[in-house]
Amino acid sequence: MPAKISEQKKQKGQKEPKNLVIVESPAKAKTLKKFLGSSYKIEASMGHVRDLPKSEMGVDIANNFEPKYITIRGKGELLAKLRKAAKDADTIYLATDPDREGEAISWHLTHALKLNDKNTKRITFNEITKTAVKNSITEARSIDMSLVDAQQARRVLDRIVGYKISPLLWSKVKKGLSAGRVQSVALKIICDRDAEITNFVPVEYWTVSAKLSNKKNARFIAKYPKELHNKEETDALIAKCKDNPFVVAEIKRGERTRKPRPPFTTSVLQQEASKQLNFASKKTMMIAQQLYEGVDVAGHGSIGLVSYIRTDSVRISDEASDAARKFIKENYGEKYSSLTKPEYKTKGRAQDAHEAIRPTYIDLTPAVVESSLTKEQYKLYSLIWTRFIASQMTPALYATVNAKINCGDEIFKASGSTLLFEGYKIADK
Repeated sequence: MPAKISEQKKQKGQKEPKNLVIVESPAKAKTLKKFLGSSYKIEASMGHVRDLPKSEMGVDIANNFEPKYITIRGKGELLAKLRKAAKDADTIYLATDPDREGEAISWHLTHALKLNDKNTKRITFNEITKTAVKNSITEARSIDMSLVDAQQARRVLDRIVGYKISPLLWSKVKKGLSAGRVQSVALKIICDRDAEITNFVPVEYWTVSAKLSNKKNARFIAKYPKELHNKEETDALIAKCKDNPFVVAEIKRGERTRKPRPPFTTSVLQQEASKQLNFASKKTMMIAQQLYEGVDVAGHGSIGLVSYIRTDSVRISDEASDAARKFIKENYGEKYSSLTKPEYKTKGRAQDAHEAIRPTYIDLTPAVVESSLTKEQYKLYSLIWTRFIASQMTPALYATVNAKINCGDEIFKASGSTLLFEGYKIADK
C-alpha cells in the first residue's frame, strides 16, 4: 500500500506538457478535445482575425502590391484570450483548414499573436479522426508560404478589380452591387454566351421513328439514322415506309458494363445536392462543414463524419478504399466488392491537394447516425455516404441488342439493354 501511495504522489508532481491547438471553429475544437486529451488546450479563432480594411483598397499598388492588414473589428477580446493561452503554452499548433485560406489564417495568427517560430507548428488533417489528428501532430511543419502567397494574391486581386469596378456599377446600374475577380469573369462568360445565342442561325431538321412490335408483341422503337432537312423529305420517307414492311436484317447481341461514378468533388456535390435535395450551394457547404468539423453522434461523442469538403480531386486513400471494400463484402456480398481499388481520373487542371469527399467511418451508415443528425445533415450525409460506397463497388452488367431493320431500301436502327447484374446500383439507387 505505501508503495502505491508514493507512486501516485510522483505522478501528481510531474509537470504535464502544455500544448495549445488553435482551430477555426468551436465545433472543430470540441471534436479535437476528444482525441488529444488533457495536455492539449483547444481554442478557436472564429475564422479570420486580420483582413484588408473595408474603407479603402488596402493595397499599395506602387509598392509591389503590398497589402495592408488590420485586426478585424470585434476580434480584440478573442485575440487577447488567445495571446494569454499562447503565452502559457510550451508548443502552439495551428490547426486551421488544410487549404490556402486555412494556411493564410494560420499565418495571420502568428502575426496577430506574435508567435515564436521555434514553438509554433502547423498541422493539417484531411479528416477529423483520432488517427488523422494524432498523425498530424507527429508530422507538424512550418507554415507553407507558397499557399499563403496564393491566398494573398487572390485577396489582392479581389480588391484591385472589385474596388475599381464596383463604383462603376453603383453609378450605372444600382447602388450596393459588388464586382470582383469572380463576378467579372462570370459576366464575361455570360456575355459571350448571350452573343452566341443572338448570332445563332437555326437549321431545320426532322427525325423519324417507327413504333414496332415483334411476334411476341414486344414493343420497341426503331429510329431513322439519317438527318432530314425539310418536311418534303420527311413526308417522302414516311410515304415510302407505308408501302413496305419492316424486316429485321441484322441482330447483334453483346454485353456492356457501366462503371459507378467517382466520389464527390466539391462542385459535383453542390450540383447533386441542388438537383436531388434542392439545396443552394451556400447551404450545401454550410451543412458539409458541420459534418466535417464534428457532430454529436450517440455512442461516439463529437466526431467528424466526412473528410475535408473543399476539393477538386476524385482520389481516395488506400486505407479508405480497403475499409469500404471490406464493408461491401460483409454487408452486400463479395461479388459487389471491387477486387482492386477503383481508380478515377481527376481532371487535368485540378490541383489534387485533397482526397475526394467521403465518410470518415464507413460503418457509420446513414441509418446508424440518422437519430443524431438534423434532417438536412442526414440528407447530405446520405448523399455523400451512398456515392462513396457505390464508387468502390463492381460495375453493373447489361445484355445489349442492336438491330438493323430494313424498310424497302431504307434502314432503321433499334437498340436495347437488359440488366444482368446490378453491381454498384444496389447501393446507388
